[in-house]
Parts: sequence; C-alpha cells; structure tokens
Amino acid sequence: MSSKETCRTELRAAVRHLSDRGLYSASKWAAEQLMGIEQDPSKHTPSHTRFQRGSSSIRRRFRTAAAAESSATPSGGVSYVSTPSMVGPEEYDYDPIDSDFYLLAKSYFDCREYRRAAHVLRDQTGKKAVFLRCYALYLAGEKRKEEEMIELEGPLGKSDAVNRELVSLERELSTLRKNGTIDPFGLYIYGLVLKEKGNENLARSVLVESVNIYPWNWSAWSELQTLCTTIEALNSLNINNHWMKDFFLAIAYQELRMHNESLAKYEYLLGTFTFSNYIQAQIAKAQYNLREFEQVEVIFEELLRNDPYRIEDMDMYSNVLYAKECFSALSYLAHRVFLTDKYRPESCCIVGNYYSLKGQHEKSVMYFRRALKLNKNYLSAWTLMGHEYVEMKNTSAAVDAYRRAVDINPCDYRAWYGLGQAYEMMGMPFYALHYFKKSVFLQPNDSRLWIAMAQCFETEQLHMLEEAIKCYKRAVNCNDREAIALHQLAKLHCELGQTEEAAFYYKKDLERMEAEEREGPNMVEALMFLAQHCKTQKRFDEAEVYCTRLLDYTGPEKETAKSLLRGIRYARDVVEHFPP
Repeated sequence: MSSKETCRTELRAAVRHLSDRGLYSASKWAAEQLMGIEQDPSKHTPSHTRFQRGSSSIRRRFRTAAAAESSATPSGGVSYVSTPSMVGPEEYDYDPIDSDFYLLAKSYFDCREYRRAAHVLRDQTGKKAVFLRCYALYLAGEKRKEEEMIELEGPLGKSDAVNRELVSLERELSTLRKNGTIDPFGLYIYGLVLKEKGNENLARSVLVESVNIYPWNWSAWSELQTLCTTIEALNSLNINNHWMKDFFLAIAYQELRMHNESLAKYEYLLGTFTFSNYIQAQIAKAQYNLREFEQVEVIFEELLRNDPYRIEDMDMYSNVLYAKECFSALSYLAHRVFLTDKYRPESCCIVGNYYSLKGQHEKSVMYFRRALKLNKNYLSAWTLMGHEYVEMKNTSAAVDAYRRAVDINPCDYRAWYGLGQAYEMMGMPFYALHYFKKSVFLQPNDSRLWIAMAQCFETEQLHMLEEAIKCYKRAVNCNDREAIALHQLAKLHCELGQTEEAAFYYKKDLERMEAEEREGPNMVEALMFLAQHCKTQKRFDEAEVYCTRLLDYTGPEKETAKSLLRGIRYARDVVEHFPP
C-alpha cells in the first residue's frame, strides 16, 4: 500500500480531474476516500479533523489487524509500485487551447443540456473536449431512451427502447483507440458503450486499459466489476498493481459472494483509510450477507452519527431493522431520510419497509413503486415489492416483480427465493424447487433457503423425504437461527421409522430449546417422544425424567405423562422381578 501522503495527493488531483469532466459520482467517491485518510495532527488544526471525529469502536476493532497487514507485502507477493504505463494524476492538469469552448459546453452539461454541450464541442479535437462531447452524447441517448420507455410502456413497463447514440459512439471511439489518440476517460466511455451493446469481452479489455492508465476513476472500476460475474473472469484481468486495485477486488469479492475475502481486503484498507465511511458501509454489507445483524446495526449507527444526512446504503440498514422488528428505530430512520431527501429511491424503500413492518402492505407497495419510478433498475425495490405481493396473496404480481429483479441481476438469490415461494403458493412445487435450487446455489450458507427447499420436497406432490432430510441437515450446518431444522429432522426420521435418528435430533432440539429458554409445543413433542423411546429401550430412569418434566404442563399432555409414567414404573418392576 502506498503511503498516506501519496494517496492523499493522488486523490486531491483526482477529485479535480473527475469533477472537471462531469464524472461526479467518481469525484464524490474520491473525495470521501480523501477525507477517510487520517490527518497528521502536527500539520492540521483541530477544525480540520472534526469530520473524522466521533465514536470509533468499529475502527478500533479493525485497526490492529490492518496495522499488522499494512506493513506487510499484500497476499500473493504483490508489491504496490507504479508501472511504466501508469501516469501520475498531475498529467491530466493540462490547459487545452479550446478551454473557452469547453467551459461553455461544461456549463450546458451541468445544466443537463447534453446535446447543446455536444454541439459546442463538435469541432474540438482536444482529448478532454472529445471525452465530454462523447459523454454528453451518451447521456443524451440514455435520457431519450428513458423518455421512450415511459411513453411506450409507462414508468415501470418493459420496453425495447435503446440508446440511439451507441452505434456512432462505438464507431468514433473505436477509431480513436486504434489511432492511439484516446485518453483513459475516453476509454471509460468506450467501455460503457461496448457493455451496453453486449460486447462484454471487449468492454472488459477496454475498461482494464482505462484503469491501468488512470486508476483513480471509481466509475470505471465499478463498470468493470459488473462484468466480472465469475471468479475466472476476475482472475483473467491483467490489472496493474495500485492501491485502487484493493478497493476493486474488495467489491468484486463481495459481489461474487466471497464475503470473508472481501472483509479481509477492507480490513487491510482501513490501515490507510481509517475514517472511510464507504469502507465501513461495505463492511456492513458483507456482514449483512453473513447475517451478522448485530454488528451491522452497530456500524450503521456509527455511520449516522458521523454522517447524519447520509442516505446511501441506509436501505440495507432498514432491512436489518425490519428483520429484527425494531419498530421505533425503523420509524425514526424513515422519518429522518424522508426529511433529508424524500425523492431518493433509498428513502422510498426505507418508508416501504416501515409500512410493511406495520402490516400495511398496500401502502408499502406504493412506496416501492415510487422508488422504481425514480430508478427502474433499483434491484431492492423489485424484490421487496415481490415480497409484499406474496403477503397480499397476489402471486402473479409477485412473480412479475421477482422476474424483473432477476433480469436486472441474475445473482440476486432473494429474487430466486421469492419466485420459489410464489410458485409454492400456487401449488406448483416442481417449479418452486427449480427456483429454490437457484437461490441456494447463489447463497449456500443461508439456512432459510435450505429449509424452504426441504419443505418443498415434503409436499404431497413430491414427497421426497430423504431429499428433505439432506436439506434440513444443510440448514443445521448453516446455523439455523429459526430453530426449525432440528425439529423437522426428528419428525421426518420418526415418519420413516428411524427411531434412533429421531431420538438423536429430538434430544439436540431439546438441548437447544433449554439453552435458549424456550417453551412450547415442540418441547412437549420432544419430551413425549424421548420418554416413549427410552421406555422402549428399557432406559427407565431417563424415561421417568422426561415424564416428570411433562407433569409441569397443563392440558392433555399432563394426563398422557401420568399414564406413561405408570407404564414406565410397571415395566421397570416387570424387568426387575422377571429378568430376561
């Protein structure tokens, strides 16, 4: 990893370059990482460091490991040195001759008048001007495509509308690349165009060229990550060694569901970017996917203390609060983001989650639809809206919502799981099983998915109990928090006449219920079976213990226990007086 001062210098220059070219998301990302680098107290007054103050319990948790790694060579023996093909950020501080034209075009661009901006630069040949003209044309085409989609199909409809500028842009940028007169920003636009046209292999190569020459453009890295849908595709990339590569690998690992590898990268990056809210949010995302909700909640609470008007990633925080049924906390979060910016897709999703938790599913759907009107490719909203339709028993609408989600991201296991649920509700277990298998392939460590698939195998149409048992065993190994799998394993083994296996799982389930201090019908069932099983096995003392515990309950089980206890004592007397 480069020194903190080197990273700081490079990011300062990058913020200027990216902002000057209208790459505002990348510029914002670079500025946030710049503020994430710990300031040297000897060089800065306290007022310069107040952005970095606040609770740092999470940061302290990772700093020991990060500090140990920061002085070591990264994994694989890679050392972080600039390569000859990589230029410093200062190379892009040139002052082009066509600056007056550029300033006018940039003003139009900032006002979202993209075609006017492109027209002003039509005769300019400087690399910076060519980039802005091509970028403006690309965005003008995207804007028109969105308008056509709304005109033809409505804000949430499907459409065959395309960006009509792609063909001419591909032709021009391809020529510039062949002539060697294209800069890394132009390569980024060329990569975008190729990706939109479905030429993914060439798009990957072009984006790798872009980040190798100018590694500080996070937008280029993000587009490259979306093209790495397998670990083989990721490993095939020939990327120069630079500290930005660690950020890329961390998010690529996360999207490939390699969450522990992703966490290790982020912990390493914390050694330099100690106060990066982006890294904290990504750590929370990885832990969310690992279902470590307590830690996720702590991280988001700190993020909101340090950045109270933050909306990015807060929809994930609302999912955690929803899962934990924290009504007051979710209500407060929804109110907070609504006051900050109510027309952000994330804000609408958070409010939708709030109404869903209250059981107001129609109102929840209304807010998810609003989120999709703001961004029709907003994956979470499609998936969550599908869940609401399932709750409302509107299976056809649920299936449509889930299908739209998997069209956007075929690796979204929640949408595949939702499709399985919907088809199960429609009494089509073979279809449901197909979708459950897809979901567990994508998320093999989630016990809920294995349980859903097991229940599908148990249905009357399939009745594949041995397969159901395999699924429940996988759920137990995946830390079944709902405590469903052990009980079901015991019942299935009992149904198959495998009494020893049934007793084993009833006993394990009983131990778990005792550890969690839970009571209920499952405990009664386990005690009853174990009492009868121990009696059959002539383990009378053990059987008597289980029966005695059943006497503490009221209802028919108490009378059954009394009768069983009399039978146990009689059987014991018979064995003692008439040994075999």
